[in-house]
Amino acid sequence: MKYTYYGQSCFLLEAGGKKLLFDPFISHNPLAKHIDIKSIEADYILVSHGHGDHVADLVALAKQTQATVIAMPEITDWATKQGVEKVHGMNFGKFTFDWGAVRMVPATHSSGLPDGSYGGNPAGFVLEVDGKQIYFAGDTGLTIEMKVLADIYNLDYAILPIGGNYTMDVDDALIATKYFNCDKVIGVHYNTFPVIEIDTKVAVDKFEREKKTLLLPEIGETINL
Repeated sequence: MKYTYYGQSCFLLEAGGKKLLFDPFISHNPLAKHIDIKSIEADYILVSHGHGDHVADLVALAKQTQATVIAMPEITDWATKQGVEKVHGMNFGKFTFDWGAVRMVPATHSSGLPDGSYGGNPAGFVLEVDGKQIYFAGDTGLTIEMKVLADIYNLDYAILPIGGNYTMDVDDALIATKYFNCDKVIGVHYNTFPVIEIDTKVAVDKFEREKKTLLLPEIGETINL
C-alpha cells in the first residue's frame, strides 16, 4: 500500500488495485505549487466535508480522472450539479466495494460548500483494504466517539489533523490514539496557513516520548504503509 501526500488533507492511497484520492486541495495551496495536478490519477475520490480546502479541486479532478466521488449525499448532489458523472453518496455507515470496505464515521466540525449551501455532516472514513485498516479522521476535534473505533477495528494507521485551531492539535491527536488504540499516525492539516503552523520536530518528539510514531511526509512524497 502506498501513501502520497499532496498537502493540507489531500493524499492518495494506492490499495486494492485502486487509486483513492482524499480531500483534493492542491491548485489553491501555495505549498503544493510544484504538484502537477494534470498528472494525478484516481479511481475514487473520497471527501470528508465541503470546505474549500477539501473540495477546491474536486470537480476538476473528478472530471479529469472519471473517478467515483464518495461523500455525504449533499456533497455528491452538489458535485453532480457541477457535471461530475460518477458519485456514491453515503452517510454514517459501511459499504463494501469490490476493492475493500469503507465506513463513514462522525467528525466534530462544520461543513458548507463553496456556493454557501449545506454540505451535510462532516465525516471521517475507516478503510479495510489489502488486509489493513486505515482511519482518516477528516477535520475534527477530539471526540469521545473515537473510542468506538477500538471496539470495531484494530487500526494499522490513523491519518489525523494536527494543526489545531480548526481541528485537533498534536496533543489532542495523541489523546485520540489512546481512544482508538493506534500507534502509527500520519499527520495532515498543518502548516498550510499561519494559524495552523506547528513545530514539526516538537510534534514528532511528543509522539516518540509516548512510544508512538508520527509520520510527516513532504508534499509530493510517497511512503509505503
